[in-house]
Amino acid sequence: MSDILAISLNSMQQDMARLERISMNMANALTPGYKREVVSSLPLAAGTFADAMRGASASPALSQANAPTSLPATSGSLMIQTDARPATLKATGQSLDVALATPGFFEISTASGLAYTRQGNWQLDGRGRLVTAQGNPVMGRGGEIVLTRPNPTIDATGQVFESKPGGGAELTPVAQLKVVQFDNTTDLARLGSGLLGSDQTPTQLVDADVQVRQGFLENSNVSSMQEMAQLIQSMRHFESMQRVALGYDEMIGGAVRRLGELS
Repeated sequence: MSDILAISLNSMQQDMARLERISMNMANALTPGYKREVVSSLPLAAGTFADAMRGASASPALSQANAPTSLPATSGSLMIQTDARPATLKATGQSLDVALATPGFFEISTASGLAYTRQGNWQLDGRGRLVTAQGNPVMGRGGEIVLTRPNPTIDATGQVFESKPGGGAELTPVAQLKVVQFDNTTDLARLGSGLLGSDQTPTQLVDADVQVRQGFLENSNVSSMQEMAQLIQSMRHFESMQRVALGYDEMIGGAVRRLGELS
């Protein structure tokens, strides 16, 4: 393949990958706790620019679902990372809605192992366990959190309290939410339903580093204006590369016709 066509094709493939991530971010702009995906270019290996483009086009792309969690997901010569920066909080007034006002993640137990999230719209299952909307148990420092009443009190450090049987103003601590942090949050892999996974071993945060807000949910950290600007930029770049490929094809076609006329 011609160097010009290889560069144009790879550039358009990168733009399509960017558009896919932008559309995902836009679709989840109102999803509580959603963390946007950021697409950036990988550094080029040794050799010519065209060689790097052809190599990237030939390499199998890894989807976010099957990418190794020890590295950021890659697609050709692009690197897909998770922007784990905290977002703003919105009040809901629901006792089982919980948000983190500091960096960190809640630990969730799933059938495939431990996962992590900042999405705190929880509920109680039939056994009284605190679970996610998908039924996965929310983990405390001592394991699963089991409640006897639907309206617990959760303080700023994540301690969960219930009133004693028979009523009364005195509260009894029953568990404490487990909040963890990773050394590198950009390589977290998406597991679906607001859950993230990682091969890293997380560090459990101490009370002084945790600020839990009961009755709040964290907004998505997607900026619609920023995503729209990137959408326009990617579309314009795609159209430019398309014109380059068409112009080069027309030039080669004209050269072939002129050679035919001379023979």
